[in-house]
Amino acid sequence: MRKILKYAVLALVALLIAGGITLYVMSRPDVARFSTAELSGRVPVMAAQRPEIFPTMNVPEATHWPAGQAPVAAEGLAVQRFAEGLDHPRSILVLRNGDVLVAEAQSPPRDTSGIEGKVMSSLMSKAGAGGKSANRITLLRDADGDGKAEVKSAYITGLNSPYGMALVGDTLYVANTDAILAFPYVEGETKMSGKPKKIVDLPAKGTNRHWTKSLVAAPNGWLYVGVGADSNIGEQGINNEFRRAAVLEVRPENGYVRTFAAGLRNPVGLAWFPGSDQLWTVVNERDMLGSDLVPDYLTNVDEGDFFGWPWYYWGGFVDPRVEPDTEDRRQYVKRPDYALGAHVAPLGFTFTQGLDLGERWADGALIALHGSWNREPVSGYSVVFVKFGARSKPVDALPITLLDGFLAKDGKTTRGRPADVKVAKDGSALVADDTGGVIWRVARAG
Repeated sequence: MRKILKYAVLALVALLIAGGITLYVMSRPDVARFSTAELSGRVPVMAAQRPEIFPTMNVPEATHWPAGQAPVAAEGLAVQRFAEGLDHPRSILVLRNGDVLVAEAQSPPRDTSGIEGKVMSSLMSKAGAGGKSANRITLLRDADGDGKAEVKSAYITGLNSPYGMALVGDTLYVANTDAILAFPYVEGETKMSGKPKKIVDLPAKGTNRHWTKSLVAAPNGWLYVGVGADSNIGEQGINNEFRRAAVLEVRPENGYVRTFAAGLRNPVGLAWFPGSDQLWTVVNERDMLGSDLVPDYLTNVDEGDFFGWPWYYWGGFVDPRVEPDTEDRRQYVKRPDYALGAHVAPLGFTFTQGLDLGERWADGALIALHGSWNREPVSGYSVVFVKFGARSKPVDALPITLLDGFLAKDGKTTRGRPADVKVAKDGSALVADDTGGVIWRVARAG
């Protein structure tokens, strides 16, 4: 009997050791085989799938900018603090008179009771996010033209994780995480005097995992809203993704809402190509297929486009983790125009019309790469420029870095994270640094 018990204990120990080894193998980080440059451009490397049981978690710890220090601008350019002391500045809107509106927000309260919630909360805290949202829009004004905003005023308060903003005539639209509000805009006011009117509700149920609601107005006054998925690959059920992972069209005059383009896991920045009716967006793709997949991207979106999420990616590659679609729609999947690298997390972007930084930065798009949390080594944490050609499409060249230095050289800490970039009235570039609490101004040196 003792001999049997002895062998049983040994067998149990062996199983525990084997299980521990298996768990270790499954949970260790996936290391990238390709560089961000190889995973970027019009024709990026499409790496082999390496599905993960546990996501690669490589989160640089958020620190603060020391006094007198700043990101590093490209040669021939200089960077300075346009405004500081902000509480998680996310998106920027430059008004007609040159005033700058900044949405200061973090995610709405989330359920952190489960294991996944606790892990996500810990990761967000390490990355400098996850605190109480300021829920306001701040107005910044540089009246004397010295490149610094001497006026900083709480323009609208009491919002609900605001993000997108658009000015149409005398109406300022603000996209909360759960609704679009309309405010009467009076040029020159430093505090909103009018009361809001709700135009439409926006998807915000479930975990509201991708809570930001970006916003842009068409010349006819219709609004287009970027709404991210409530999951990674629809694992909570595709019925929970109604009007998510999409760009929505909203007609403010009657509250009509429809899906304009679908299958975009998390379309954040939205912008119209100058002088055209072409709508463009930057998209955060899915996780847990390895450090080399799937490239985030910049793309044109037309009415009725389908980009494949969650079943397909990059024009028809099948994601084997997702239960097959009711019909094979690969032939209808639109391939994105331009890859930005895997897990770089593009947020805000703008076309460079009106930018006065020199010919090198003309005719293209500036994109704020917020930075990865699930790639080894980390990627993003910079502002890049993508050149466009004569046919209003990105040229066959790699992105050029406009602003970096947010990430420490060892990749373990950040002093800030780019969240948006816009062109100021004076031709400089304004960059929202959410964890740094700063709006940076990039202009010609001297």
